Amino acid sequence: MMSYGCLRLLKRTPFLSRSFWTSDSGAEKMNVREVIEDLTQVSIEVRQEVTSVTNPREKEKIALRHIKKYAAKDAYTNEFQKGLEWFNVSRSISMRQDLTGKICVLDFFTYCCINCMHILPDLAALEKKFSIEDGLVVIGVHSAKFANEKDSSKILAAVQRYNIAHPVVNDAKLSMWQDIGIVCWPSLVILGPKGQPLFALVGEGHREEMFLYIKVALAYFKSLNEISDHSLPLKPSQHLLPVSKDTLLFPGKIHLANIKNKDRMVIADTGNNRILIMDLKGKVEHVVGGYAPAFRDGNFQTARFNAPQGICSLGDEIFVADTENHAIRKIDLVLQTVTTLVGTGEQSHDYVGGNVGKAQSLSSPWDVAIHHHKQEEKSVPVLMIAIAGTHQIWGFFLEDTIWWKKKSIMAGTCIAIVGSGREENRNNSYPHAAGLAQPSGLALAREKNMLFFADSESSSVRVVHLDDGKVSGVCGGDRNPGNLHDFGDIDGRQCTAKLQHPLGLAWDSVDSVVYIADTYNHKIKKVDLLGNCRTLYGAGKPTANHKFDEPSGLAVHLGSRIIYVADTNNHRIVSINLEDNKIDTISVDLPSETTHSDGTYKFDAEVSSDGGNLEIALDVKFMNDLKLNSDAPQRWSVNLPDKWTTQASKGDLKTPITLNIPKGELTVEFIISLDIITCKTDECIPKKLDLVFTIRRNSKAQSNVKLNEILEIE
Repeated sequence: MMSYGCLRLLKRTPFLSRSFWTSDSGAEKMNVREVIEDLTQVSIEVRQEVTSVTNPREKEKIALRHIKKYAAKDAYTNEFQKGLEWFNVSRSISMRQDLTGKICVLDFFTYCCINCMHILPDLAALEKKFSIEDGLVVIGVHSAKFANEKDSSKILAAVQRYNIAHPVVNDAKLSMWQDIGIVCWPSLVILGPKGQPLFALVGEGHREEMFLYIKVALAYFKSLNEISDHSLPLKPSQHLLPVSKDTLLFPGKIHLANIKNKDRMVIADTGNNRILIMDLKGKVEHVVGGYAPAFRDGNFQTARFNAPQGICSLGDEIFVADTENHAIRKIDLVLQTVTTLVGTGEQSHDYVGGNVGKAQSLSSPWDVAIHHHKQEEKSVPVLMIAIAGTHQIWGFFLEDTIWWKKKSIMAGTCIAIVGSGREENRNNSYPHAAGLAQPSGLALAREKNMLFFADSESSSVRVVHLDDGKVSGVCGGDRNPGNLHDFGDIDGRQCTAKLQHPLGLAWDSVDSVVYIADTYNHKIKKVDLLGNCRTLYGAGKPTANHKFDEPSGLAVHLGSRIIYVADTNNHRIVSINLEDNKIDTISVDLPSETTHSDGTYKFDAEVSSDGGNLEIALDVKFMNDLKLNSDAPQRWSVNLPDKWTTQASKGDLKTPITLNIPKGELTVEFIISLDIITCKTDECIPKKLDLVFTIRRNSKAQSNVKLNEILEIE
């Protein structure tokens, strides 16, 4: 079943009367808000009708009939309010000047909302299929829920963090939202080439129908000569990010582990899609994964993640919440491999679970923690998972377990254990009757048998009592379980304390307190077991150095009394000494081979020992203001082992290289050499680069393997 998950406003915003576009037909103008209200229900009915038939042509006929009906209505969407700040464009976008002649998708979103995050891949796929020149434009209308989200600098960071490439406008006063009567995040409004509303889609899960509607709308309006192929003044904001990949990029979570009797820090370097394992001074010992987002098991060099967040450890194993791959991955430090434990790589809409291992799909796991569950005379490990996408806490059972109410659960099973799936702040003695709101951070108090969680959308910290599953509040939020808009920045007790979208927690067993990354207040706070919450650090207090930008991960070293903070938007890890409040930035020292300074890049792949085909596609990205000289020849050549063949020995950089690999058992290396001309503003720089591929044979590996590698050239 598709999900319509969305986050609703507490109260509907009042309608602000504004003028509408002048109609060419001279007919009486209609209230566009009333049309949108009608469209919301009608679009649901159209969806039901479309899904009831299997013939693609019949689906298109249904969509076309609806489009013709609403295209004829004399209602037109307003201009964007003047003076709004825009991103990914060099100037503001005008409905009349820029979007006339385009099919436009308005994506009303707020960047905290997990449902809004879920539709970003759908929009990216839509934009890949239909370009601006084809007649499709996607506009992100950022309509903030939290006060912090009205700040354009925070929206810019979110645009960069989530790799949003289309234009985004900061509609901080909800002018467009109010004009057309939007009531929840996310909402998608599809407009015709004159700004007439055609569809209104609420929540997530509309990928297939969006593709259908856009395809039919473009074809129909092209037949009327109403689609224009003009471009827009795009100016992507990614160039404003740190230029070196030898630094952190939006680190999400941090974990302290004891590995072989040594303290180690494990960092989810979320923006770089990798996990870093380093000592407490910042010297990196292992880089797990690569810059390019993907879903791939393998060794530390070949494995790939997609925006990993939560991390925890058990012995020599590290567990990772691979958020945008909707999976749980395991890093084995002895074998130096990454394997998938749970998840298919695709988002789930399952609120129950119960399947074993990779057969169980998930929805945006955001944090993980190991719980040692007591049964009879021993304890068994259970991986607790904060599932932000379905507003629940799940358990992955590493051994056969007798769970609550003497329920027997087989090893390898992953199942929902807390939360109904309804997005609310509802405490309850029965775990499945409780309602959570985007749980995003976990902290386990083993000696108390309590699991604290940061319930980000209710702006609260809550706790699961692990003896029976009871859920209760700790601090923040509102007593009304339906109110997810009670946030602020107030020290106090229980509900009188106010937080703003906290994402990270850490348990301090010495002082019996929970440290809170109060993310949107840019502060670190602490709360005791009675719910007394107060600010410790942030906003320049207690010293001017204590300034953070959306910190989202915490870990506490009990021996040295140091808190480590993932200061996400500042792209850094900081340490705070609890004794003297001294704050330091950890200098991350990456292994030198990751810099590619000698012009050699190394890659690994596994191919069946029975032989097969290997296709290599290169996505070349240039750093430090370098550009490819389009007028100069850019070529590659390949030096293959004996009996290996390819269709060509040289070609264009964008042409995938296909190799035919014979049967064999030996590990083999081959080299692809690049001979290219790059330029800066005032000079051209030739570069000769070697791409060294190590191919390992494995009888269990696939015969046909595709590698999509990002090649960063400095």
